[in-house]
Amino acid sequence: MTIDMNLLSQATILVIGDIMLDRYVWGEVARISPEAPVPVVRVREQTEVLGGAGNVAANLAGLECPVTVIGMCGDDESGRQLKKLFDDKKITTHLFAGDSRPTITKTRIMAQNQQLFRMDEENVEPFSPGAQTQLIELVEENLSKCKTVVLSDYGKGLFQTPDLSQKIIKLCRKQDIPVIVDPKGKDWKRYQGATFITPNTAELDLVSPSSVDRDETKLIASAKEIRNTCSIDWLLVTRGPSGMCLLGPEEAVFLIPARAREVYDVSGAGDTVVAVLAAGIASGLPFPEAAEMANAAAGIVVGKLGTQPITKSELSDAVRMIKSAGPSPYSAKVASQDAAKIQIQSWRTSNEKIVFTNGCFDLLHPGHINLLHQARSFGDRLVVGLNTDASVKRLKGDSRPILSEQDRAEILSALSCVDIVVLFDEDTPLSLIEILKPDIIVKGADYKPHEVVGHEVVAAYGGEVKLAQLLEGYSTTGIANKMNENT
Repeated sequence: MTIDMNLLSQATILVIGDIMLDRYVWGEVARISPEAPVPVVRVREQTEVLGGAGNVAANLAGLECPVTVIGMCGDDESGRQLKKLFDDKKITTHLFAGDSRPTITKTRIMAQNQQLFRMDEENVEPFSPGAQTQLIELVEENLSKCKTVVLSDYGKGLFQTPDLSQKIIKLCRKQDIPVIVDPKGKDWKRYQGATFITPNTAELDLVSPSSVDRDETKLIASAKEIRNTCSIDWLLVTRGPSGMCLLGPEEAVFLIPARAREVYDVSGAGDTVVAVLAAGIASGLPFPEAAEMANAAAGIVVGKLGTQPITKSELSDAVRMIKSAGPSPYSAKVASQDAAKIQIQSWRTSNEKIVFTNGCFDLLHPGHINLLHQARSFGDRLVVGLNTDASVKRLKGDSRPILSEQDRAEILSALSCVDIVVLFDEDTPLSLIEILKPDIIVKGADYKPHEVVGHEVVAAYGGEVKLAQLLEGYSTTGIANKMNENT
């Protein structure tokens, strides 16, 4: 697989579909209710992320693809929060209040590192003719600006009328724009003529004349029949731990093995597959290579907690590992700021103390190792904030860093004392500390507590600063200078 990641910033994509607000209520359970045999959740925090078609768009934004979203959003508080989330990610939106519906909202109650239950607010009746006309007009206005179109069908009303999806597909065909469909339900006639359909095995089973389950021969035979019946160019079947099966023109079949390091939560994995597939196709990748890249991306997001999009750096790292010796067991520790925030919230539901330290960590030496082990001893989880290459260059000069941010993150992740590594692009980790809210910040004893960046932030919510004893005689600059003297 060969792709220039910079091409993703030119891959303009239009996402049309059922948009949702995914709300997470984080808490802890210490007792059973006296009113009924149910756990009592003491709420600590509430967070919201983009769900449904919004998560497809969030994945594309994470890849730095220009993305526009068309869909319905209620005139309510959840709708306003949804629009703010889109704005925060710089995603262009055309959202309309269709038929006075509420914003589709899924609320998940999380405690002790697991989901206890979910509450859904929605109206799944088919959209009125007026709302459909409004949506088609928005599609026509935006179609010429994009290279690929995604139809994200969650069965929440938008595509319940087959005429709507058929009108969109025909408009795209007329302009030679590929259409990728994430399907729902038994009626695939509504997707007829699409370029790509991406069902999982359960979704394929719904439209197959016989059960496909895990039987590869039956799956391929059924997929071929459905692809021909629905006039679909390509059919990509996601098979969980069995990987993917891609079927194309002239009876072509590609079996792609799974690349998941550790399956923690499959929420949103299908959205990531669709998004990365769309980005690959819009960037000019051959369809089988785009599918392989989507498969690598799925292996990353199932290792995250909750609905979390992939980032460009994560995808780049996954592609790099496919080219080399295969997936590293350590890369799962490298997380985006959003992913780190959700993981930390999960640790807190188990009353674990979060420790934070930061640095460039260029040419890891015994002084670094000593600091990191001391930091880890102050709590239950150690989060390391790592300066990006651009940040290191501003701080240390044009000759630094010696090792790239990916290499530095990988080396840190190999240490047993490190639980998660988060890159930050600013000169200081202040904004990262404000996002992650660690219980303890650790720096070397050459600082005074009031000199440590973020000390006022953690003090405001009851956190503290701790100083680690330094191992004398070690510095990256000293090592680099010595290397230069010997060359």
